[in-house]
Amino acid sequence: MLKDGVPPDPYTFPTLLKACTSLGLLSHGRSIHQHIIVHGYASDVYVASSLIHLYAKCGDFHSAQQVFDKMPQRNVVPWTAIVGCYSQMGDVDMSFSMYNQMRQQGIQPNSVTILSLLCGVSQFLHLQCIHACVILSGFEFDIVVVNSLLNVYSKCGRVEVARHLFDTMHHRDIVSWNSLVSGYAWNGYVTESIDLLNRMRLGDAMPDQQTFASLVSVIAEEGSIELGKVIHAQIVTSGFELDMHIETTLIGMYLKCGNVNQAFQLFERITDKDVVLWTAMISGLVQNDRADAALYVFYQMLRSSLTPSTTTIASALAACAQMGSFDRGTSIHGYVITHRIQLDVAAQNSLLSMYAKCGHLIECQALFDRMRDRDVVSWNAIVAAYAQNGHLNKAFLFFNNMRIACQRPDSITVVSLLQACASLGALYQGKWIHNFILRNELRSSISIDTALIDMYSKCGNLETAQRCFDEMQERDLVSWSTIIAGYGSHGKGEIALRMYWDFLLTGIKPNHIIFLSVLAACSHAGLVSEGLEVYQSMIENFSTVPKMEHNACVVDLLSRAGRLQETFEFITRMMPEPTADILGILLDACRVHRNVELGEVIAGQILALKPDNAGNYVQLAHSYASRNRWDGVEEAWMRMRSLGLRKAPGWSFIELHGTVTLFFVDHTSHPQYEEMMLTLKILGIEMREMNLNSMPAGNRFRNPETQAPKYTLATYGVQ
Repeated sequence: MLKDGVPPDPYTFPTLLKACTSLGLLSHGRSIHQHIIVHGYASDVYVASSLIHLYAKCGDFHSAQQVFDKMPQRNVVPWTAIVGCYSQMGDVDMSFSMYNQMRQQGIQPNSVTILSLLCGVSQFLHLQCIHACVILSGFEFDIVVVNSLLNVYSKCGRVEVARHLFDTMHHRDIVSWNSLVSGYAWNGYVTESIDLLNRMRLGDAMPDQQTFASLVSVIAEEGSIELGKVIHAQIVTSGFELDMHIETTLIGMYLKCGNVNQAFQLFERITDKDVVLWTAMISGLVQNDRADAALYVFYQMLRSSLTPSTTTIASALAACAQMGSFDRGTSIHGYVITHRIQLDVAAQNSLLSMYAKCGHLIECQALFDRMRDRDVVSWNAIVAAYAQNGHLNKAFLFFNNMRIACQRPDSITVVSLLQACASLGALYQGKWIHNFILRNELRSSISIDTALIDMYSKCGNLETAQRCFDEMQERDLVSWSTIIAGYGSHGKGEIALRMYWDFLLTGIKPNHIIFLSVLAACSHAGLVSEGLEVYQSMIENFSTVPKMEHNACVVDLLSRAGRLQETFEFITRMMPEPTADILGILLDACRVHRNVELGEVIAGQILALKPDNAGNYVQLAHSYASRNRWDGVEEAWMRMRSLGLRKAPGWSFIELHGTVTLFFVDHTSHPQYEEMMLTLKILGIEMREMNLNSMPAGNRFRNPETQAPKYTLATYGVQ
């Protein structure tokens, strides 16, 4: 147009600016602004209003205000634009201030002005003020304005006010009904929203896609599969089942409710699937721990010649991380590189997590170093990568780098570090994180408090763990399970049982995890009758089907008590196909209590289950040795050697200043071997001297070598 010498008029620029606003092209908008100034249309009301809309939409509120201030004359259009600008910004007070200035200059608002005010409101008091303005300005019969009021009242949680306004409306359209139906649903009144839906069907307005979509979304959040099926039936009878948006929402609902089969049936019936539907199915399967099925669907999508979005890629990578499948994860990464797909930060974070979960920290860090934009999730991923793989010092290094980069750590950051401290027994570092939480006033949450309890429990500081538990404002199943397991692992079964009885008084229904914690506590403390009572209560009072882990606890409980025949009968009755590990518990008990006949039976069953496991032969040899059956010991070792089996050496580790050092039995390759050997010898001498000094005088002349054991590096397993 400019090349042909045709001069633009005032009607040209608003259209161009509207296009820039829609596409978010701020730089193009600024260029057009320059042309507006050159051609002398900067004072035009409609051109200036379009400029204000552009700058407000693109977040340049300062430029929007400058355009408004330079206008010589203003009518309701630019005033509405600047009011909407501050509403979008979230500055409701400034939005009201501009509205009041407009009224003071004698300019009456129109319905668009009221709608501009409403779009930024989130507080009930502000909403009441706008409602009063609606009545004073005579817009109480404007259905668009009233529908917006309905919607905002619901979002503010005042659904009863929305219902009163709805009942007083002289005329209602489908938007009015949808606003109230979704308002009830999102505020937790699902039953009332369904009643309103039925009333709607009996009236003049028929439900549409928006009505059903909002209901299905809320039912998915509630997890009510039965209500979901009722709404699904109404969708079918209303003829909306073939609507793509409705179908996607229904599949999402079934997946969130854990009904994967029904979701698959719906998914397979759809012939023309879009990217949103494929992505919803893949991410839903990952959330249901069906990573294998998620990857199968992803590969189906690729075969359909549809290009996945970055969200689809992120979901597929999450499936690989869940499975720990490095090969498939790198295959997807290769696909991204080959097809030159630009991953957003969320997808890059999924890629980071995949490499971390697969234990490939070099690739994980290389990817992190190449990221231009990092958010808190990116930092959490790299911190968790090193923390979960036992590299506590590197995890803390990235934690400090995160703070240097002005990224505020959140609950996920500190929880991953606390979990690493707990697994390594790093009490000092765990206390440091606890102090960091207190100093930086991280918002108290169940996840942080539970991680603190777990860390202190596993580091042996039960007193502080109990104090953290007592200070929790809210407790869930996990926090109760953690404190019970903490006491149980330290042999304090009576306290663990008392905590369990206190838990039952809260009215929370126990799950299989808390039963496992209680049974393990009873097993470690030798509380046989109490443990059997809990096991029986789990089945009869709480209808919980015992898993292999619960049965293993009962086997351990009875075996420690020497009730071997009862243990064998329990295994036969409750576990038709017991594992070698469970049978091994009973075999060890047979060795301790010298039950030769039962030990022979159990040993045969173990070898039949795992004939190629070296540990089973070692356990069998020890069992024979305890009964002086040296022929059996020799036979066990001979069979083990003939199969070419070798037992993995015993090992342990210590954590010092964030570094984990491994020690293996009979290994002498540690660089500080000589120093440790000397220290052990000194300790051994001092222990023998202490032992001699504590003996009666008459016993001191015996051979001191027999008074205390010798401590060698084989005892401690120095690597």
